[in-house]
Amino acid sequence: MAKELVYNATLVERIDMTDTLAIFRVKPDEPPTAGEDGTWFAAGQYMVIGLNNTEKPELGGVRRPMSIASPPQDTEVVDFYIKYVSSPESDNPLTHLLWKAKAGDRMHARIHATGKFTVRHAIGDDDPRKRIMVGAGTGLAPFICMVDEQIRRDPTCNLDRWVMMHGASYDTEIGYREQLERLAAEQGLHYLPTVSRPQHCPDWKGPTGRVEDFFAADRMADTEARMGMAEGELSPRSGAIFICGLMGTIRQTIERTLPRGFVPDHRRIRNALNIPEEVPASLFFEQYDTTPIFDLKDEAEVARLRSLYQPASSD
Repeated sequence: MAKELVYNATLVERIDMTDTLAIFRVKPDEPPTAGEDGTWFAAGQYMVIGLNNTEKPELGGVRRPMSIASPPQDTEVVDFYIKYVSSPESDNPLTHLLWKAKAGDRMHARIHATGKFTVRHAIGDDDPRKRIMVGAGTGLAPFICMVDEQIRRDPTCNLDRWVMMHGASYDTEIGYREQLERLAAEQGLHYLPTVSRPQHCPDWKGPTGRVEDFFAADRMADTEARMGMAEGELSPRSGAIFICGLMGTIRQTIERTLPRGFVPDHRRIRNALNIPEEVPASLFFEQYDTTPIFDLKDEAEVARLRSLYQPASSD
């Protein structure tokens, strides 16, 4: 029989947004200890959670890393923003077990956050540039965590440096919408939600298309205006881009921002583009799938990417 997980946490609440999208609130038996700054992890990191397959015990337990959606000041309960995977690659998919769970059920949670997809690690907390967050679906989770951390530190803080782009198939899947709209209206957050299937959303009046479409050449000027920038201003001098989602979103965002001089924080991509080591990274990503972003063995593909990249001016 496959090895079972030891349960050390409780699912205290489940907030279903749709049939396939939910917030799972997990309470560890032994809460993490906050540091001197009142936090126990760096916003943007992830934890590993898991369940045992009680219906097919021969499959044992399954664990998966999940971005933390709640702020690092919270130690009693940890939030996870999760999408049901309808066509899983695994024979024992975690989301299929999670969707059978209810409040009060026990589960496994590794009470240790990890990962380098953080503002602190990427550019530093004191960097004055815009933080442009590009979340596809539940890729919004680490960005919600980051913004909420700022609010916990200063409930009246100005969020003008923060840009929250969020893409979903339908308007019902735009998570945390009321909260983000309020922060946009009251505290200066630049909030850009979009839906890719507007034909099924008769009440939706906002932008349409995938989230990476905000960077399409014919929409860039409008996007800059929505971010509070002048036309042509978007560059590594004015902002740093953070992307969380699937390969397609990451790929298209990289391609569409290479002409503005954005440099991916990825050694093999940098080397393929012949970007000097001294040029700092300005685009960072957390990938949900394992498909390579680019086929760097394809000489024609690499040549095409090199033709797109235009080094940013140092002026």
